[in-house]
Amino acid sequence: MTETTCLLKILEHSKIGPAVTQVSTASLPLTFFDIPCSGPMCFSQLFFYEFPHPTHHFIDTILPTLKHSLSLTLQHFHPLAGILLCPPPPNEPYIQYTNNDSVSLTIAESTSNFNHIISKYPHVSMIDLKEVAPFVPKMPPITITNNDTLVFPIVVLQITVFPNNGLCIGITSRHVIDARSSSHFMKSWAIINSRTRSGDHLSNFLDEKSLPVFDSKVIKNPDGVKDIFLRDYFQWRGDWVNSLIGKTTDDFYAKYEDAVKGTFVFSQKNIERLKTWVSMRWKKLNQEDSPPYLSKFVVICAFIWVCFLETRRGLKNEDDGLEEHILFVADCRNRLEYPIPETYMGNCVELGGIAAKRKELLDEEKGVVTAAKTIVQRISKIRQKPLEGAESWVHDFMKLSTIIGIQTLCVVGSPKFGVYGADFGFGKPKKVELVWYSRKLKWKILFLCLKEDLQKLINIINTFISNL
Repeated sequence: MTETTCLLKILEHSKIGPAVTQVSTASLPLTFFDIPCSGPMCFSQLFFYEFPHPTHHFIDTILPTLKHSLSLTLQHFHPLAGILLCPPPPNEPYIQYTNNDSVSLTIAESTSNFNHIISKYPHVSMIDLKEVAPFVPKMPPITITNNDTLVFPIVVLQITVFPNNGLCIGITSRHVIDARSSSHFMKSWAIINSRTRSGDHLSNFLDEKSLPVFDSKVIKNPDGVKDIFLRDYFQWRGDWVNSLIGKTTDDFYAKYEDAVKGTFVFSQKNIERLKTWVSMRWKKLNQEDSPPYLSKFVVICAFIWVCFLETRRGLKNEDDGLEEHILFVADCRNRLEYPIPETYMGNCVELGGIAAKRKELLDEEKGVVTAAKTIVQRISKIRQKPLEGAESWVHDFMKLSTIIGIQTLCVVGSPKFGVYGADFGFGKPKKVELVWYSRKLKWKILFLCLKEDLQKLINIINTFISNL
């Protein structure tokens, strides 16, 4: 891999608050969905845009509007400018927001090769995580109050200018909101900024159907699940006090010098051929079992899962008798027996864990079909009985993360988030990255662009695996 040198120059730190506030102090309780994700857990989204102008042009003409539109946006998303408070037991964590709230916005300039960062070509392309890390907004150090309450900012932003080449607009969020919520905030900011630039006098308003919903009362607690999650949370909180006070997200990245990041790009033609290929093999191997409708999600995840395992075939200490795991999250906003607004701004996802024998997944004849069938069965179960077994989500996840010799593939995000529609007025993003990091779990994300027919797709994967 070619290593590029990144010199990042910080141009400005500022605080942007909501344009209009109507509360003195307000609090927002967390739901059972939020409790396992409360605390230091973060994720980031990076939106890369072409911007063939010098830095001074951005500072003089673009930045003032971005700041103003951010302030207008925050009046609709006020809790995101607040803080997550984690008091000592038995008190529950909650979000607090006031008239004095603001979001940290950092403006930076980078000498990195913008075209290298956003590149999707050649067919196999990988970049070091440390090349992307400078553009990820860094959370400030975690603090603790006199009454032993941990304080976590919820959102931070950074805009990085690549002179005469591009921009990166990044957001880092605590996981008291999910990726869909973060994406909705960024798209709303983009809409308001675009309207402001065009002189729209209604630029500070979003369409009624796009307004965020923060009322956590729309989420019902099933059979005391929240109490179970709180017991785990109180134990974790003790660990945070000892290990996280004064730490920033830079401390996490320092441990991932060997991590790589990438993207798989499938054309519609590839996906349809892959569906046909999986369906034909399904019929051949299971003549009495007609294949169900195979979604894009199913065939892509099945294919990538098997390819991920192929990269480890033949490695020392790889036991074919072990189970392999894949995790994905399913949005529950339209799956429960009671309505939840599509724009609900909180966690509302179910963890879908799947296991299959490594030997079966690596079978040349039926490996991908086995993966697809396993995923289809799990999705069907979630649709029929959403939240079933929710009380064991945390236990199952923690158990999985401690199994020696297992490298779990985790699927996050969704095409339904529409992140490539976030147009701030200077075009749609050329690339959007979702960056998730953990203090304990090392991870690798591969970057592949798949643009030709299925046979070439398979050849590319095989070539990549042999080179790896």
